Amino acid sequence: MPADLAVIGLGPFGLPLAQAAVAAGIPTVGYRTGPEAGSLSPAELRRMLSGGFRTAAGPTELGRVRTAVICAPTPRGADGGLDLGQVETAARTLAARLRPHTTVILESPVPPGTTEGFLRPLLEEGSGLRAGRDFHLAYSPSRVDPGNRDFTPSNTPKVIGGLTPACTESAAAFYSRLTDKVVRARGPREAETVQLLETNFRHVNIALVNEMAVLCHDLGVDLWDVIRCAETKPFGFQAFRPGPGVGGHAVPQDLTGQTGRTLRMVELAQQVNSRMPAYVVQRAAALLNEHGKSARGARVLLLGVTYKPDLADQQGAPAQEVAIRLMELGASVSFHDPHVPSWSVLDRPVPRADSLYEAAADADLTILLQQHRTYDLQGLSVKAQLLLDTRGATPTGAAHRL
Repeated sequence: MPADLAVIGLGPFGLPLAQAAVAAGIPTVGYRTGPEAGSLSPAELRRMLSGGFRTAAGPTELGRVRTAVICAPTPRGADGGLDLGQVETAARTLAARLRPHTTVILESPVPPGTTEGFLRPLLEEGSGLRAGRDFHLAYSPSRVDPGNRDFTPSNTPKVIGGLTPACTESAAAFYSRLTDKVVRARGPREAETVQLLETNFRHVNIALVNEMAVLCHDLGVDLWDVIRCAETKPFGFQAFRPGPGVGGHAVPQDLTGQTGRTLRMVELAQQVNSRMPAYVVQRAAALLNEHGKSARGARVLLLGVTYKPDLADQQGAPAQEVAIRLMELGASVSFHDPHVPSWSVLDRPVPRADSLYEAAADADLTILLQQHRTYDLQGLSVKAQLLLDTRGATPTGAAHRL
């Protein structure tokens, strides 16, 4: 059966889109742009396959669809900007097979101006077609939140900015099959900048609360109680919570590499957030010292090495740096994570604890880095000799909190 939709890029942005499309009854084919890893469970993938999803046997199938969405990853490059290499590869592959009247949408996180200034020329030169006349072109920021049970693609509004009004409406017609609400931006640049603002908003606010965590610890103030009280304000405040660092696929952008402009607040936020793993290790060493133990030779158990609770994805998770810094201090590090069967740091396998409670009782210090739903934190706080909770997930007074 020919597909209505081609999802190009089956990583953290493409797989959830393909999943939503299949659930909406849209015949969907996926095309890989590289060694991608999505965040769907094996059971979710099986449901997609049973719903008709299939991986393209070759690029020829990209020329047989009505809508093609490019979801290629854009990791941070050597210059600090986003690497558009996989987007370029996807565009060239699609352009060679692009048919008139196809709707092409970019969902990858990109700097403002990419759809018009980077993607459009690649598609036009490779196909001989003209965007806005022969095929539709639009941008829509991906709003994937893996593991979120309250907000899914069906009830999360989709922002769309087309090259022309007709491009916007064509993209809107497609997304209306997936979501309850479509929001039309003035154009691709505005839609791209929505993604920029949303990503940076998260990182800046996490940085603020991370700085507050350090300050409150120095002042002897319970930050978690401060947040609990502050979030009762019904206006002008949104609660964010500190942690050992910021992970995930949404990379903060200060645009220095693309435009020469620096978003100073974002630059500072990156500095603050990148210091959090070192601060966690500093707190860990201080706790050990307070209890008459040295970090050198201490047995340290890390709980949860993924970037988000209840998922296996480790992209950007701070656990790696925390482990490295602990090892540099001479600590003996082990880990436990129900979603990660094996874990390596600096190409060396880290011992995995089979029994959580036994490992916590044996460790000189247990550090909770990610609060997976399966963790019994009340029981853990009783079993652990010494527990540092970087997520504020344990009951008040049951552990040392960040």
